Amino acid sequence: MAKIKLDDVEYDTEDMSDNAKAQLASLQFNEAHINRLKNELAIADTAKIAYVNALKRELESGDKVKADNNKDKTKKK
Repeated sequence: MAKIKLDDVEYDTEDMSDNAKAQLASLQFNEAHINRLKNELAIADTAKIAYVNALKRELESGDKVKADNNKDKTKKK
């Protein structure tokens, strides 16, 4: 005797027509799919942050190498 609530109205699933039960099953499947997609998006966002941070570190270390090279050139003159 499961119940669902739509627009503040509670419905007993056992009293639903077969068509209503099919619509409910489709809705539940869709909600599960949306949740899976949200989880995948969260994973992609996390990966993006990691890639941005790695790129920043790489660029900063490249800037340090350039600065060190410029110091060496200045000392040689």
